[in-house]
Amino acid sequence: MVVIMNISDVYYSKKRPKAYKASDAAYVVGGNKGGRVFAAYPRPYPITSQQKKVRDVAAKCGIKKGISKSALQKAMVDCVKPAMQ
Repeated sequence: MVVIMNISDVYYSKKRPKAYKASDAAYVVGGNKGGRVFAAYPRPYPITSQQKKVRDVAAKCGIKKGISKSALQKAMVDCVKPAMQ
């Protein structure tokens, strides 16, 4: 059985620098053969238990990006503080 995946979800094309020699340098420095290579995306870091708790409490309290300062302060006092204790 063959499973076909979208390669762009796993790998991406990455440019490698080419070795160079300055006009006044004695030898070639930096880089390697140059060109493009396929590189895997890095895996996400594992989430700690504290991060999970804060994420769940924020979702429960309706805290999200772009919330007004007054709404955030009200949510922190009325919802987050009791939920985190």
